[in-house]
Amino acid sequence: MPPTGFPTRLLGAGALLGSAVAAYAAHEARAYTLRHVEVPVLPAGARPLRVLHLSDLHVVPTQRRKLDWVRGLADLRPDLVVDTGDNLAHRDAVPAVVDALGGLLDVPGVFVHGSNDYFEPTVRNPLRYLLPDDGRRHTHTPQLPWRELSRRFTDAGWLDLTNRRDRLAVGDLTLALAGVDDPHLAYDRLEEVQGPADASADLRLAVAHAPYLRVLDQYAADGYDAVVAGHTHGGQVCLPGGRALTTNCDLDPARARGLHRHPADSQPGEPGSAWLHVSAGLGTNPYVRFRVACRPEATLLRLVPR
Repeated sequence: MPPTGFPTRLLGAGALLGSAVAAYAAHEARAYTLRHVEVPVLPAGARPLRVLHLSDLHVVPTQRRKLDWVRGLADLRPDLVVDTGDNLAHRDAVPAVVDALGGLLDVPGVFVHGSNDYFEPTVRNPLRYLLPDDGRRHTHTPQLPWRELSRRFTDAGWLDLTNRRDRLAVGDLTLALAGVDDPHLAYDRLEEVQGPADASADLRLAVAHAPYLRVLDQYAADGYDAVVAGHTHGGQVCLPGGRALTTNCDLDPARARGLHRHPADSQPGEPGSAWLHVSAGLGTNPYVRFRVACRPEATLLRLVPR
């Protein structure tokens, strides 16, 4: 028979373990990390291009540690900034986001929005993310000031790629660009951006907040060299080693973050395929600031000749 007091000791050990895991998860959510990734997409002989990929900041104005860390990214002096949305998590967050981006707004940049730029976050059960998508979207909460955020970005010279195509000169290179509004909310209008990517450009780059397969398939079929997205938080709560359990979209968990091919089994140079970079992002829902085996990140993409 178990010794007297065994259930009490067992419960105490369980509570202690739970507290330790929660403390670790809270620490991990604030362990901001800069990733370095090389992507072979430029023409032969081209000078490498340094692209800073930012996503899913989910800013609340009081998050000084995160805002200070983002502010320091300007020291990287990238050639281009790509912001794939979900910058906001509070109705007063726009000034904090703009201040944190600071000198990065003086660099050429492009952006799209995500669902959390549009609507205030709510308290949610984080375990629901592990369940199949039931199609419900939290669009009943008050809207956030996404129009002001767009204006501040465009006033600084960044290109708004919400359901549109554009061109941008960065150094000696010409970029053909395409972007869609948030596919998670079904705001994407692929018919407005579909069609062969500009073959005369040095680089064909497409962006989206959420990497839904319908969007990735279209971009790859249209001949874009690379697609950049966020939304997944890298799985946010992962198994040891960073293996994601979910992506909160229809992308497979094996590609929840990092550099991959799309379609997944395609090879570089194969027609109808592209590089795909998915950022694990820098934030979380402000009511659930936990990450496990999945540190918050920004990525410096070094684009080099094929």
